[in-house]
Amino acid sequence: MSTEPTASSPRRSHFFTRSLVIALAASLSVAGAACNGRPGQDRWVATENTNVEIDWDAINKAYKDAEGPEDLEKRVNEIYTGDEIISVSVADVDDKSQVVTGFFDKNGDGKVTEDEKVFTIQRDIVNPEKAQYAINGHGAYGSYHSPMWDIAAGMMMGSMMSRMFMPGYTPMYRTPYTTSPAARGAIASNRSSFRAANPKASGSGRSYGGKGGAFGGSGSGRSSGGGRVGGGRFGVRRPAGRKVVHLAV
Repeated sequence: MSTEPTASSPRRSHFFTRSLVIALAASLSVAGAACNGRPGQDRWVATENTNVEIDWDAINKAYKDAEGPEDLEKRVNEIYTGDEIISVSVADVDDKSQVVTGFFDKNGDGKVTEDEKVFTIQRDIVNPEKAQYAINGHGAYGSYHSPMWDIAAGMMMGSMMSRMFMPGYTPMYRTPYTTSPAARGAIASNRSSFRAANPKASGSGRSYGGKGGAFGGSGSGRSSGGGRVGGGRFGVRRPAGRKVVHLAV
């Protein structure tokens, strides 16, 4: 006569109950480990989009006021509120055209690659008395495209731009200037000092708080043709719900 327990027997019932308890305990243990952030539970890890807003009005002003590439890279990194350093490349394409590129030098080789670009500024000399330029975002900032702005001889601007109106002008950056890996350390140190000295401007290091600055916020700042130069007002499409942030100047 067989002694195998039936489904309704006490032994089989005890076996089923014990198995259920073990399975439930194991399930709770795994869930607890995931919630506690233990290794191996990647599905619980939340990734964050670390791209931060860029004040394009301030980038525009920095380019116009810069005395040279070193001054521009300093200004750009004081404007940018993220953790990365924006390197700068300045290249004279020919006697009339110059391209300035802001980029994240991810591999530290000092060279611009397409996936590293943050923005480009295309500047062209129209005649001895006039030039024009435009700013375009790239990558995460690819939705930003400025209008074409005019600049004229005699306008107040830094020497990086004003020198092109000098008699006998010769392009200086046929061999492109690029932020060196060594310079990035000095830029980072300068930016840290800037943020420490301007806590209201730098906030948490992720965004500039406060109200809109002089460019694009209050209506001041105009090109030679009388049009506004506030980059934040032209052609930029920001995701819904994101606050437009300007650098207080």
